[in-house]
Amino acid sequence: MKKFDKKNMDRRNFLKGSLAAGASTLVMPSLFGNGFSQIKGSADLVVRNAKVTTIDPNIPSAEAFAIKDGRYYRVGSNNTVSELIGRNTKVIDAKNHRIIPGLNDSHTHGVREGLHYGLELRWDWVSSVEEALAMLAEEVRHTPKGQWIRVVGGFSWEQFKEKRMPTLEEINKVAPDHPVYIFYLYAYGMLNRKAVEVLNYDNEPIDLYYKGRIEKDRYGRATGIITAAPSGLIMYKTLTKLPAKSKEQQILGTRHFMNEMNVLGLTSISDAGGGGMQYPDAYDVIGDVHKQGLSTVRVGIHTFPQVGGREYDDYKKWIGMIKPGDGDDMYRFIGGGENIAWAAYDYEIFAQERPNLESNVKEVAMPIYKLLAENNWPWRQHITYNESAEILLSIYEEVAAAGDGTLPKGTFIDHGETFSEKTLERIAKLNMGVAIQNRIAYQAEDFVKRYGAAKLAQTPPIKKMLKMGIPVGGGTDATRVSSYNPWYSIHWLATGQSRGGRQMYGEDNILTREEALKLWTTGSAWFTGDEGRKGAIKEGQLADFTILNQDVMEVPDALIPRTHAKLTAVGGNVVHAYDAFERYAPAPLLEVAPDWSPLYRTGDFRKLYLS
Repeated sequence: MKKFDKKNMDRRNFLKGSLAAGASTLVMPSLFGNGFSQIKGSADLVVRNAKVTTIDPNIPSAEAFAIKDGRYYRVGSNNTVSELIGRNTKVIDAKNHRIIPGLNDSHTHGVREGLHYGLELRWDWVSSVEEALAMLAEEVRHTPKGQWIRVVGGFSWEQFKEKRMPTLEEINKVAPDHPVYIFYLYAYGMLNRKAVEVLNYDNEPIDLYYKGRIEKDRYGRATGIITAAPSGLIMYKTLTKLPAKSKEQQILGTRHFMNEMNVLGLTSISDAGGGGMQYPDAYDVIGDVHKQGLSTVRVGIHTFPQVGGREYDDYKKWIGMIKPGDGDDMYRFIGGGENIAWAAYDYEIFAQERPNLESNVKEVAMPIYKLLAENNWPWRQHITYNESAEILLSIYEEVAAAGDGTLPKGTFIDHGETFSEKTLERIAKLNMGVAIQNRIAYQAEDFVKRYGAAKLAQTPPIKKMLKMGIPVGGGTDATRVSSYNPWYSIHWLATGQSRGGRQMYGEDNILTREEALKLWTTGSAWFTGDEGRKGAIKEGQLADFTILNQDVMEVPDALIPRTHAKLTAVGGNVVHAYDAFERYAPAPLLEVAPDWSPLYRTGDFRKLYLS
């Protein structure tokens, strides 16, 4: 017990120390006022000859900017920044490329992905079952016997031209001797015969895990399909049975995944915890990366209780260990969620019947929400369906009424696909936000079959949220549901199209490209308490930006998902660069582990775009 307490105290002291070290940055905007008139001297970095989309309504576009001490120093024309170029100023000629603020995913599970990065085969961009199976066959040729081949989310059958998933027969034919696990959304998993044998699922009960099923044939043998019913616990638990990396490999994998995010223009994420992410132990790796000064993505984290019935005790323990705001601009603790209590979780598989919250949800959840509110802990709550929101908002309103009428600042809801206007009005009254993701774009056809195309047209009701003044952040819900590529989400927001090409929305629920970028920059900043501090290329804000490979404001709709970064900078420091900007690139990372990783062949977006 003493060892555990010391570990927790060390972690809290480290976070508090980081916060103290970053304290000057927290008050920078007030010191700078409307500009840097109080700051003297030349800039650290000047970027000029650019087409800059600033996301600052006062100066919506520019051709140059200067950076000093990690923040924007001046934004305007080439001439206005030229006087700030000194002997030691680094100058980047943007060569008329489009520049935007660094993107910020308001809902992802990137910390968890870093622990597994390099082990997974990704089908995020694959357009056919034929190609997917060919990639699987390639892994069979290179993966050592006994090692697993795993495809863990980020794709939909709707994106395949065949409009179906690979069959178990096809998978078994391609991979007879390697265990294969294909994780599809949070709906079901596919295990080939070798995987079933390794896991001994022939001899496990059908209901091995709560609200999940191991499907069996009439002879009692596992078919290879494991199904959420409606909980995906069986899918999480199956993943935990697979070999994991060493901590050293996880640290390197986390750095590689951060670099992969930088390639896509991401500079910040709000991490929603997730299955297997028990605080504090699951955060040792990201903590070590941060402590060593190796992070290239700003990360906000949340606590996520793993075991039903223990949630209150978990939160009470965590409140004694850490508080919201602990950390610094690169790694900060935000609050609780996206799971507060399992009784309040409504899942999101639209091919299945809508699940009901547990009948005792108020009895279980109310004490936790009160505990969080009394300790000024903001929380995020996974809510998919309007029916669930109606129940949980009543609890929120009761908690708020017991205090000063408000909830902790920064409390918000994740997802909100089928929310009604009345529900949105209640959310607005509580000053809550909604973090939305493009996960519906991966399930559009399943949704239409169950609820109809008319319902899909407002799923989620994005423009209604914005019209009511509700803070809205853009995100993905990567990596086990949708792809971590932010440009699929931005394409969805700006076109209303699904991954399968269905026109989901009319003009009343489609954003302009700049509006979509705003959700992914200043919009998402609200969800980590960074409103006004990052997200815009604006004097005084954190200097995170990306130089794009194409002009995303001008290219045809179909090319939006092909957008990526030729250069990405965090706090004015270049963390990724290639092609014409390669001379600014940082030193390359060590090769990803293991040495048979799928990344060496089929790769990731970095390999897809930069090769």
